[in-house]
Amino acid sequence: MLKEFRDFLIKGNVVDMAVGFIFGAAFATLIKSLVSNVIMPPIGLLLGRVDFSQLFISLDGNTYATMAELDKAGAPAIKYGLFVNDTISFVILGFVMFMFIKSYNKLKKEEVVVEAAPTTKVCSECAMEIPIAAKKCGHCGNTAV
Repeated sequence: MLKEFRDFLIKGNVVDMAVGFIFGAAFATLIKSLVSNVIMPPIGLLLGRVDFSQLFISLDGNTYATMAELDKAGAPAIKYGLFVNDTISFVILGFVMFMFIKSYNKLKKEEVVVEAAPTTKVCSECAMEIPIAAKKCGHCGNTAV
C-alpha cells in the first residue's frame, strides 16, 4: 500500500496539481494586492475619497471611526467595504484565469486520432471473424471468403 501511495504522489499529474495550487495562491495574493493598492484607491478618489476597506456597519449600536477601533472593541460588524474589494478581486482573478485557459486551449495541440486498418473480416457463411489475409474460413471451411 505504501508503494502505491508513493507512486500516486510522484506521478506527474499530482506534482503538477500541487505546483498549480501554490502558483494559484500566490497569484490570488497578487490580484488582491492589485485591487486593494492600485484599483480601489482611484475608484475611492472618484467617489469622494472613499476608502472601501474602511466601510462597515457596526451591529452593536455604537459608532466607530475606523475599522481598527471596531476590531479593538471586538464589536460585530458587516464589513461590506472589504466584501466589495474581495468581489472585485474575484472578478479580476476569474477573468485572468478565463483568458489563461482560453490561451492554453488555443496553444494545445489537437490530438489526431488515427484509426488502425482492420485486421479481420467476417466470413460470409458462418459470420465468424477471420484474419483479413485468410483464403479459407477456419471455422466452417468456406472458401468464398
